Amino acid sequence: MMRKILVLHTGGTISMTADENGAVAPSSTNPLLAAGMQLDNDIELEVEEIFNLPSPHVTPEKMLVLAKRIRRAQMAGVTGVVVTHGTDTLEETAYFLDLTLDPQIPVVVTGAMRSSNEIGTDGVYNFQSAIKVAASAGARGKGCLVVMNDEIHTARFVTKTHTTNVATFRTPTFGPVGLVTKDGARFFQELINQEACPIDTVDANVVLIKAYAGMDGTLLGMLPDTVDGVVIEALGAGNMPPATLPAIKQLLARHVPVVLVSRCFNGVAEPVYDYEGGGIPLQNAGVIFCQGLNGQKARIKLIVALSAGKTGEALAAYVNNAVS
Repeated sequence: MMRKILVLHTGGTISMTADENGAVAPSSTNPLLAAGMQLDNDIELEVEEIFNLPSPHVTPEKMLVLAKRIRRAQMAGVTGVVVTHGTDTLEETAYFLDLTLDPQIPVVVTGAMRSSNEIGTDGVYNFQSAIKVAASAGARGKGCLVVMNDEIHTARFVTKTHTTNVATFRTPTFGPVGLVTKDGARFFQELINQEACPIDTVDANVVLIKAYAGMDGTLLGMLPDTVDGVVIEALGAGNMPPATLPAIKQLLARHVPVVLVSRCFNGVAEPVYDYEGGGIPLQNAGVIFCQGLNGQKARIKLIVALSAGKTGEALAAYVNNAVS
């Protein structure tokens, strides 16, 4: 049976070229459109350039456009989807798709660290690898995946760890779930409790703030009334300097959800310490701990939850649970 893969190009380094001075910029024609690849004879590509944006220009509203396009493709019977994307915000778009789409359809996001005309360009190879994974039966039911540099990562936990290295995408603590080989995709781990939270609009304004030694409540106190939620990359397992507490309590009194993750690279945020600013009194005050996600992923999850109309205990349970 023919396997039909929808390819959605969105821009990024994978579609850019470098000039004679090394400056990288968007190309008038996506170089991937003319790329020669070795694919199985039973794979048919439907290619669409849905955006042509550097990834810092991608917003949650653009992510929703992608999600809606993929939903239509699923109803039309495509086998899988590949999204090419700039790497700066790739993990956020991938996680947005992971949260809002039916996990049964394989959705694979990929990109490149080197533009199409640089020495050692990785774009075409990553693109071909992503198609292999999207066409794989083993990718079904795993939600959105990120494929880069011969590795298969879950959108839930992968993150960009280096500014320029082609091996930049890593999954701290857990590692990749599979590898891309000459024969196709090989999976070695499974995600648990994969469920979709489909939304039709993105109407939540969520900000992300990083905690630091000596921090007071100035930044938190300056947030306008238009802010619907706050994610804080807290210290250690989830602790805050005591001078921030009055501002945090004011946000909670305004019914603005405050979500804590750790600014640490590995591990999870959890209420461990029972001192002023410690995780236990913060949780008792109403702060939500988000376990296993980094700050940018927790922000995406809170945006999706608020846009889906979740409030109160349902909101806290959804955001706290990193496995859904």
